[in-house]
Amino acid sequence: MFCGLLLAAALYWYADRAALGLVRARELLVAEAPGLHSTVERLAARAGVAKPKLYLIQDGLPRAMAAGRGPRGSAIALSTGLLSAMSPAELEAVIAHELAHVRHRDVVVQTSVVVIAATLLELSRIGGWFSRVLLFFLGPIASAFVHLMLSPNREYLADRAAAWICGSPHPMADALVGLEQASELVAFSGSPATEPLYTINPFLEEGLAALFVTHPPVGQRVRRLRELDPDWREKLRAA
Repeated sequence: MFCGLLLAAALYWYADRAALGLVRARELLVAEAPGLHSTVERLAARAGVAKPKLYLIQDGLPRAMAAGRGPRGSAIALSTGLLSAMSPAELEAVIAHELAHVRHRDVVVQTSVVVIAATLLELSRIGGWFSRVLLFFLGPIASAFVHLMLSPNREYLADRAAAWICGSPHPMADALVGLEQASELVAFSGSPATEPLYTINPFLEEGLAALFVTHPPVGQRVRRLRELDPDWREKLRAA
């Protein structure tokens, strides 16, 4: 019981650092991007959470993730590809989406589950020549654990909350389309266990990565967002 409590406490306090380490993110200081920090602070105030720490992922693939312990202690990591490819409105929508996960405390479960699943996958490499057999057993176990703890509905709720924070569902819908297109054009490699942390699934749905897909299809997410403003086509024609 003591070891279990110790493990739970360690996951609660240090899982975010482990998750950020898995994606090789470094802290982004205020002096490096004051405008971005100001944007995150404004959106966090609207979402009703404390301003999270900002981290940067040196990667050309547009992606974002949140980790931490909830509204009072969290972190958001953004890739260099995301900062360069997204429009200001789309970038705000992606940040708002991650803040929604913080507000709903999704990050507590997501971060802990991802760290445990990634640890199980890494354990398979210890076996040397026996690693394939270990991966055969540990991979499905880690995948089942992820799917048991995480529901695709959390993404729908975060999308809806992002639309409320930004005042419109369309920046989030446009950002999802852009992220999906980028994932098809830019090569990406990493631990498939980290899939639940991202805004969309950045992995090709094949092999080991297919076991960890917890995000609903982007098309369904975009459709639900557009339905929040059913007259958007008429407004677009009028513009």
